[in-house]
Amino acid sequence: MTTYKEIKGTQIEAVSSDPSNPIEGQVWYNTTDNELKGRSVSPVGTWATDSNLNTARAATATAGDGSNAIVFAGYDPSSKVANTELWNGSNWSEVNDLNTARDQLGGCGSYTAALGFGGGNSPSQLGNTETWNGTNWTEVNDLNTGRRQLKGAGTSTNALAFAGETAPGSPGANSALSETWNGTNWSEGNDLNTARREIGGGGIYTSALAFGGQSGLNETESYNGTNWTEVNNLNTGRARLGGAGATNTAVLAIGGEIAPGTLQSITEQWNGTNWTEVNDLNTAANFLSAHGTTASAIAALG
Repeated sequence: MTTYKEIKGTQIEAVSSDPSNPIEGQVWYNTTDNELKGRSVSPVGTWATDSNLNTARAATATAGDGSNAIVFAGYDPSSKVANTELWNGSNWSEVNDLNTARDQLGGCGSYTAALGFGGGNSPSQLGNTETWNGTNWTEVNDLNTGRRQLKGAGTSTNALAFAGETAPGSPGANSALSETWNGTNWSEGNDLNTARREIGGGGIYTSALAFGGQSGLNETESYNGTNWTEVNNLNTGRARLGGAGATNTAVLAIGGEIAPGTLQSITEQWNGTNWTEVNDLNTAANFLSAHGTTASAIAALG
C-alpha cells in the first residue's frame, strides 16, 4: 500500500498547534487535541435557474433553503404586495397573504415557521412584525425602532434584526441598530459599528454576519451574540444584495449593485476569515432576497 510519505515526500508531522496556512492535501497530528487533521478544499457550488414565482416582484423577504422555501411581500411595478409563495423544490404555490403589504423588509426562519419584520414606507409599516406558522400570518409585537432595507438572521422564535433606514428618503437615516426577538418581544442590543441600509446578512441570532450596504460599501461585521466586530471586507462592495448562511463562518453574498442601476451577478463565499469569489448568479440582480446555507441556498431575484 502506498504511504503518505511516498505520496507527499515527508512524514506526517506532529505539532502542538495547527499550521497557520496549511496547503491542500497537507496532513498533521495535533498533539494538544490528540487528533489527526488535514486540509481539504470544499467544492464550489453553482447556481441553477428554476421556476419563476407566480407574482413577479422585487424587494421580497425569503426564508428556508433551496429545497423548501417561502418568499413573501415585495413590490410589483405598481404597488406593494402581501403575496406569499411556497417552494417545494420544483414549483411555487400561492398561499395566504401577509396582513400588511410592504417591501424592503427583513425575514428569517423556515418555510413552515418564518418571521417578517419592518419594511414599507409609512410609520405603521416600518415596525410591523408577523409570524408564519405554515398556514397563516399573525401580527405580533413591533420592532422597537421601525425601519426598512434591513436584514435578519435566525428563526421565528429566536431572531436578530439589524441595520436599515429609519426614515425612508431622508439623508442620514441609516441605522446601526440591532434588535433580538425571543418569540414574543424585540429587545435592543449592541449596535453595528457602521450604520447602513440595503445590506446583506446571514447566520443565526447568536452568530450572524452583516456586509455591504448603500453606496457600494464593502465593510463586513461579525456578531457573536453580544457584540459586532469588524472583519475582512467583501472583495466587491455593493448594496441591495442577498445573503445566505447558517453561521457567521459560512455565508454567501449574492448579487446586488455597485452603483444605482449597475446590477451584479457576483457571488462571494465567507469562510470565517476571508471572502472568496465563487460562481456567479445566472442573472444579475439587485433588490433580491436570499436564504439557506452555503450548500443549499435560494435567491429570489429583484
